[in-house]
Amino acid sequence: MARLFSNALLKGIARVPATYSLRPTMSGSSCHHGMRFLTTVTSDSDTHDDFKPTDNLVRSGTTLKDSVEKDVKENPVVIYMKGVLAQPQCGFSALAVRVLSLYQVPLTARNILENPELKTAVKGFSNWPTFPQIFIKGEFIGGSDIVLSMHQTGELKDKLNDVASEVSEEKSE
Repeated sequence: MARLFSNALLKGIARVPATYSLRPTMSGSSCHHGMRFLTTVTSDSDTHDDFKPTDNLVRSGTTLKDSVEKDVKENPVVIYMKGVLAQPQCGFSALAVRVLSLYQVPLTARNILENPELKTAVKGFSNWPTFPQIFIKGEFIGGSDIVLSMHQTGELKDKLNDVASEVSEEKSE
């Protein structure tokens, strides 16, 4: 009986068209547990120019490299990752978020899957080929393997100790 069920299940999966995707076909913004997620919206040729999405970064004259540099300088902990903090889309990004979350410091994340140019800009900025990429207090640390190793040796606690104390001072002011 179990074999019949598994065969039927596999046949049903095999019938799913190859073009089927779990990604939603509509884009936009959504809110989940108080966190806002923005997704890219493709340009539609049938849409009037007034209603097409605009790229504020392009309009401001800021380059992606400048944007990455600003992120790294202004935020104590930045993760360039696949997915968002609440829903990483790769195991390495999930590991980095899980380890850094243990320290209860504010995390800023950018989803490189939404913008291939951002991915290229971050690689050029850090001179590091893989993701996630973690920056702490303006310094490039590395990927999830390095953060995990630093966590295990206690080095990450020392590095993030200043960040946690700065955040608590800001809250008390």
